[in-house]
Formats: sequence, C-alpha cells, structure tokens
Amino acid sequence: MVHALEEIKPTLIPLGLLIDLRPLLGRWPVEVAWGNEYCEVGRLTDAPEGLADDESANHAINESVYQGWFELEEGIRFSLFYSWDTPNEMLEFLHEEWDGFVHLEEEGSQAAKSAWALANADARVRVRVDMLINRWRKLK
Repeated sequence: MVHALEEIKPTLIPLGLLIDLRPLLGRWPVEVAWGNEYCEVGRLTDAPEGLADDESANHAINESVYQGWFELEEGIRFSLFYSWDTPNEMLEFLHEEWDGFVHLEEEGSQAAKSAWALANADARVRVRVDMLINRWRKLK
C-alpha cells in the first residue's frame, strides 16, 4: 500500500488532494429499525484478514506522512447504513460480499430474526458501518 501511495504522488498536481475514503472495522452494530426507532440486536465479528487490511492502510498513510508526501487537511468519521428487507437477505449479503472481513455469530443472527419478526411491518435489518474520510494535501 505504501508503494501505491508513492505511485499516486507524482500524478497529483503540486498541492493536489488525495481522498482516503474507507470503512473501519470495529464490530459494527446489527440493528432492526422501523419508523424513527431501532434496536441493536448484535455486532459483527471482525475477521483477522479485514483487520490486517485496516492496519496496512493505516501504516501506509502514516508512512506517507513520515516521508513528507502528504499532510492531513481534514478528516471525519461517519456512519453508513447497509439495509435489507429481511434478516435472511442480510445474512446472504454478508456471506456473499463480506466473507473474510466480518461475520455474524449464530446468536446475533437469531436475535435479528426474532426482533424483526416482532417489530412493525415496515421493519428493516441494517448494519451501521463506521466510515472514515480524510482529505490529504500533497506537499511540495
């Protein structure tokens, strides 16, 4: 990843911007939501591979700052919701798209199904993903 940042640096104009937008693992909450209400029913478990990817990205950014390539101008964290009509749709998505990064234990899966079944008819299942967006300025 440090190599990728080193390759990007010459393509940016002097004082150009680099945007770092990515999810940050951290046992994301699984929620059942309806109307203006929600309840947390479990948390996703971070897989070692996903945590290693986060660590690698953080290391690369820190190394680029140490090398004097970029300077942080602004950074924020925010929540992004992935939402499904049913718990089964969520479980299918987790298995197909996020396998190797996160997973939901059986206890959390059953809790989501129970809470969804007891909630209002418009209830949805969602995962609250912790996101990072940083704006880095290329140094001269």
